[in-house]
Amino acid sequence: MSTDLAIGVHDLSLRTTSLVLPHAELARYNGSDVAKYHKGLGQRAMSVPTEDEDIVTMAAAAALPLIERHGPDDVTTVVLATESSVDQSKAAGVYVHSLLGLASNTRVVEVKQACYGATAGLQFAAGLVHRDPRQRVLVIASDVSQYDLDSPGEATQGAAAAAMLVTADPALLELTGPSGLFTADVMDFWRPNYRATPLVNGKESVAAYLDAVEGAWRDYRSQGGLPLTDFRGFCYHQPYTRMAFKAHRQLLETAGAHLDEEALHRDVAPTTSYNETVGNSYTASVYLALTALLENRDDLDGRTVGLFSYGSGSVAEFLAARVRPGYRAHLRQEAHRRAVEDRQVIDYATYRSLRERSLPTDGGWHELPHRTQGPFRLTAVRDHQRIYEAA
Repeated sequence: MSTDLAIGVHDLSLRTTSLVLPHAELARYNGSDVAKYHKGLGQRAMSVPTEDEDIVTMAAAAALPLIERHGPDDVTTVVLATESSVDQSKAAGVYVHSLLGLASNTRVVEVKQACYGATAGLQFAAGLVHRDPRQRVLVIASDVSQYDLDSPGEATQGAAAAAMLVTADPALLELTGPSGLFTADVMDFWRPNYRATPLVNGKESVAAYLDAVEGAWRDYRSQGGLPLTDFRGFCYHQPYTRMAFKAHRQLLETAGAHLDEEALHRDVAPTTSYNETVGNSYTASVYLALTALLENRDDLDGRTVGLFSYGSGSVAEFLAARVRPGYRAHLRQEAHRRAVEDRQVIDYATYRSLRERSLPTDGGWHELPHRTQGPFRLTAVRDHQRIYEAA
């Protein structure tokens, strides 16, 4: 990154689905002690999509406030990161581009590497802005996390989208210094094309995640990255929020720092407020953590925060960002709070009914009921084509 050109996140917006299943309701159905979810996983609820919600509708809803505030001019690239894509060929971002009314002279791509993809998109965007500081790049992470019914992973499900406008002279965060990188060929979590839900090796996944924390941090420091004491907060990918605390313990141990439980809680707890009630949002997860940190702390002006992005399989990156002075004036805390609090609470039977449905694959014309509370919806499937429109 050029030392004389600040590049980073100028604006940030979150959206989730219209429905929510509390973990107390899940525990009531399966007979589990709810503490298994609240304390063991650190999860309290999961977002559930309606029939007419998916990664496209969430992505467009997350990005719309950015376009409304800053206008569409100079948005020359849309990068949509997801691991729950709606098409094996067409980028989901093309639908978003249309819904937002962006200009035709726009580059649109989809990025995939499990939960890490949005961070690759962020670095891609930074490179484009570095080459031409007039450009503004829209990076969107959008995912619906689903596991087999009655499986251990079911309690970690969720859905959300995070949209970032990447520019020169950003208002929120400036990307700084090197990145620490780590890749290992492991089978901790994967979804073959013939499966609707992923396969998970839970113990292997935790071990692979912690190995990636150590590897990415060591690479970051080997390139002259900042010492641990220079960081004011840390954001981690949160497949469930207790994993962020495990990850930070691993980072402290790797850095040779004293493990202080009070300090660990102070570093990580402010980042979990969205993830604990939305559930795992895959590519969006670490950026929900970042949003929570910015909204829950008022002492970050000019301070450096660390982000650890992990995607199973596995690819990880540790990066540093400097919070820009006056950042709180640019946050969207009220809108984000409403997006979470306005979800309709459903019972397990309703959730199960939604999960057991699937879109028709016969190529016929199938209208979908209007259930979403959001600004965009999937209205129909016709001739194997998904039809989206403003709600």
